[in-house]
This record gives sequence, C-alpha cells and structure tokens, in this order.
Amino acid sequence: MISYLLLFGSAFLAATILPFYSEVLLFALLREGGDPFTLVLVATLGNTLGAVVNWVLGLYLLHFQDRRWFYFSRAQIDKAQRWFQGYGFWTLLLAWMPVGGDALTLIAGIMKVRLWLFLVLVGTGKALRYIAVVYLTNWLQV
Repeated sequence: MISYLLLFGSAFLAATILPFYSEVLLFALLREGGDPFTLVLVATLGNTLGAVVNWVLGLYLLHFQDRRWFYFSRAQIDKAQRWFQGYGFWTLLLAWMPVGGDALTLIAGIMKVRLWLFLVLVGTGKALRYIAVVYLTNWLQV
C-alpha cells in the first residue's frame, strides 16, 4: 500500500512544476512484480490530478497580472494563448511530455478549457505514457 501511495505522490508532484520523475518509481515497482494495471491506474490518477492543479492555477492566474511580482509578461501570455488557439485543445494529449507539458495544462486553465475535456485528453495522454513504461519494462526483462 505504501508503494502505491509513493507512486501516487510522485506522479502528482511530477505533473506540477516540481522536478519529479514518477516513471522511475513505476519502473522499479514493476520490476518488483507489482500489478501493471493497478500501477498504471494509480500513476495516471496521480499525474492527472497534479495537472488539474496547474489547470486551476491557470484559471486564476490572470487575476494577478497587474501585480509587480507577476512572473509572466502580457506578451508571453498573449503568445501562449495564440499558440493554444492555433493548435487547439487536442494538444492536451501531449501534456505528458517532460518539456512543455506542464505549460500546456496551465495554458488550458487560462483558456478555460472545460474540465471534463481536460481530464479526458490529459488523462489519456498520461495513461499512454505509463502504459509505454510497462511495455518497456517487459521488453527489458526478456
């Protein structure tokens, strides 16, 4: 049970701006004989819920854009919004990527993508990534 909680936690944190890599823990748990289906389910749930944190932050981010301490310039936000509008919500299938994936989930919040659509697309992409780790682990054990 502790292994599943650790996997959930590392997957959750990996979806935020913190530098965590849940795939390494998933790989180790698979090598120890953990159930692939349950491990993928736990990791996907944790990682998708972590992405929801970014989505919520994006929903409220622009409320603070006039503050001196605000990190993003108006030009950066406009550029990100234009990019997202150009490529569309289907880009959320790429939210699993180590570089840029977290930004996509934040931009989705700014763009007010419906939560159900966000969950379906982000969850699908993240599940496929973890399934790929399972297959890679099995391939390496042969």
